[in-house]
Amino acid sequence: MTEFNLLVGGPPAMWPAELAQQTAVPWIAADRGALRLLELGITPQVAVGDFDSLSTAELKRVQTQVADIRYAVADKDETDTELALNIALTEGQATRVTIYGATGGRLDHLLDNLFMLLQPRFLPYCQRVRLLDRQNSLRLFLPGVHTITQEARQQYLAFAPLTAVTGLTLYDTKYKLTNADYAQPIMFASNQFTKKSATFSFRTGVVAVIQSHD
Repeated sequence: MTEFNLLVGGPPAMWPAELAQQTAVPWIAADRGALRLLELGITPQVAVGDFDSLSTAELKRVQTQVADIRYAVADKDETDTELALNIALTEGQATRVTIYGATGGRLDHLLDNLFMLLQPRFLPYCQRVRLLDRQNSLRLFLPGVHTITQEARQQYLAFAPLTAVTGLTLYDTKYKLTNADYAQPIMFASNQFTKKSATFSFRTGVVAVIQSHD
């Protein structure tokens, strides 16, 4: 299994406390994420972006300490997060990607990071990607039968069809659902595990699953 961590532009206040200890997995940093990793004593394997959020001195530090820097123009059709994810999936052949800093701050950035995974180039790999912050863990799933394990400290479980979905069934959560169809996005919030894992299935569409705590 090839694993990568990505740090993107969300506020540090939303990072999980253990982020600074994630040194065994290689990092790819988007824009200011490179500087923030260096400040934590972590050197990213790759830094990518237009770096327009960095001062001259901050950019110089990144240039001095990061061996592989990919420069992008400010006016472009891809976000820095998309560039970083593409590197992880295509060059790194990642089988698991955890993205930190994708939530919090501006709502347009949050939605962009979520909808990014629905792009045709990323959708086949969406189940490899997790968005993680201090309170939430979010993953996308394609049709099939899936069993997920309750993560440490996570109390709540939410299911959110992001597209039209058919046959959504929640087998063993606190609130169950059987063979339900939905024509538009909808959120089923505040469900809970009844044991250490939960199984769900659906026939068509894309479903986001969020584990969270207060």
